[in-house]
Amino acid sequence: MQLQVLNSPFNQEQAELLNRILPTLTESQKFWLSGYLAAAPFAAAAGTPKELAAQLPKQTKTKEATILYGSQTGNARGLAMKAGKTLEGNGFQVTVSSMNDFKPNNLKKVENLLIIVSTHGEGDPPDSALTFHEFLHSKRAPKLTDLHFSVLALGDSSYEFFCQTGKEFDTRLEELGGIRLYPRFDCDVDFDEPATEWFDGVFGSLSEAQEGSTIPNHESAAGQSVSTPQAVEAVYSRSNPFRAEVLENINLNGRGSNKETRHLELSLEGSGLTFEPGDSLGIYPENDPALVDQLLNELKWNPNDPVTVNKQGDNLPLKKALHSFYEITVLTKPLLEKAAKLSENEDLSQLLLPENEEKLKAYIKGRDLLDLVRDFGTWGETVQEFVSILRKIPARLYSIASSQTANPDEVHLTIGAVRYDGHGRVRNGVCSILAAERLNPGDSLPVYIQHNENFKLPQNSQTPIIMIGPGTGVAPFRSFIQEREELATQGKSWLFFGDQHFVTDFLYQTEWQKWLNAGVLTKMDVAFSRDSTQKVYVQDRMQEQSKELFEWLQAGAVIYICGDEKHMAHDVHNTLLDIIEKEGNKNREEAEAYLAEMQQQKRYQRDVY
Repeated sequence: MQLQVLNSPFNQEQAELLNRILPTLTESQKFWLSGYLAAAPFAAAAGTPKELAAQLPKQTKTKEATILYGSQTGNARGLAMKAGKTLEGNGFQVTVSSMNDFKPNNLKKVENLLIIVSTHGEGDPPDSALTFHEFLHSKRAPKLTDLHFSVLALGDSSYEFFCQTGKEFDTRLEELGGIRLYPRFDCDVDFDEPATEWFDGVFGSLSEAQEGSTIPNHESAAGQSVSTPQAVEAVYSRSNPFRAEVLENINLNGRGSNKETRHLELSLEGSGLTFEPGDSLGIYPENDPALVDQLLNELKWNPNDPVTVNKQGDNLPLKKALHSFYEITVLTKPLLEKAAKLSENEDLSQLLLPENEEKLKAYIKGRDLLDLVRDFGTWGETVQEFVSILRKIPARLYSIASSQTANPDEVHLTIGAVRYDGHGRVRNGVCSILAAERLNPGDSLPVYIQHNENFKLPQNSQTPIIMIGPGTGVAPFRSFIQEREELATQGKSWLFFGDQHFVTDFLYQTEWQKWLNAGVLTKMDVAFSRDSTQKVYVQDRMQEQSKELFEWLQAGAVIYICGDEKHMAHDVHNTLLDIIEKEGNKNREEAEAYLAEMQQQKRYQRDVY
């Protein structure tokens, strides 16, 4: 609104001056000015309008920040949202966006860029970051000499290419001329504390960059850093899990099966936790007591010796700490490097030499802390020194197999028991064998909801969906169909399911048949690989149905893949390209562009692990 001379007590010069100043003021500056005038009824005696304007708080350029996240399971997205809220609370104009939704050409307009990105699989970008990552590393990427940036990389140090995607973004932004606001932080699975430290450093750099600006809530900004649950999270969350009671624990496989797949039903009553089909449940498991006893027997330390397990100074007896707090089933290169510094074992030091990189990878694969202690001895002079290099046991994420609309106050999971022989010992999955062997109705588990915006039913209920989920990968599709049944959705649906044997391994068979008969599930193709001399997989069934499958894609269907990334998801992806190439009369490059466009439109979604 412009101040007019005719309907105000100001002359032309005063009106022009006020019209220049008022639009530039922030809400806090306007509030200050109104208070100043209210407290000075004789303000006219203080001087001219120019002198009055000189007493206003010093005006600076608008504080802006853009936060882009690339997230597969939702952690990067959650951190980005929290960081955005904290910056907004301190006067910044903030844009928070998935890399998939951000127009790369707008990079030239960004002054302050925060990248929060995870690494998926063996060093790959998450699906939601693929297009942006490809653009930034292409010849089309612009020079970014006016850009200030910082990168928070999420990863898992048990993988060879730890935080690889974050490292690549950090390097590439610098190559394009960007200037670091703050150094990159590489976070392991327990990322809360380093993420907080990174954000506090970034916030300080952003604040200092605003010449002459004052941040009235600097203390609260640090207090509301990215991992503070009270500021932006629900009562129960990743950092404050809910104890969910076990209602049911059933083996879904028939007698004689090579597999054991547990169907878990947990109560969320009183938690306030909500989820949608496509989300996951995080479980904080406990280590196998028998493995803990074996480890303690090798260590020769008193199981009751107290150890400090976190920065808050909480103490636990050694046995309890190894059972419920520390990871003991996975070896990582960083762990061995820390152990070597506390050990005098020359063989361990030799294993870590650059020329022995392949030997190190071979040693780490499939071994655990008990192997390390047996092979290289105990390290550290005290039990506290020993446990100080161990990382916190990470949560296990499972695709939710139920609809909350259909099952209020409950959450269902489909968990395959992991057992195998390796290096002369039987090895067990931490959480899966807890579920299979030690979890009974009435027991409870610490859980939280992990929202996944990258794996969701289409907003338009008429949109057809194609679901590909062999084995336990079928779990989220049970939630999809439950939801569609409850909401009486009319859109078509097609499920591809596979496993070893029809008789023993057809998970949720009666439910699928009921939904087929009711028309909630339109079409289902199954592949049981061990029921014939020639193994048949879901991708073979897709090839058999290639013409109709492509017709569904042309009609706007959304396709979903859930399950093993390294083999199944890779094979299904290539099969989709083959079908698009064949039925769409395209070459390989055109088929890849077709699928990439589907991914950009969120019509190709994957929940793979």
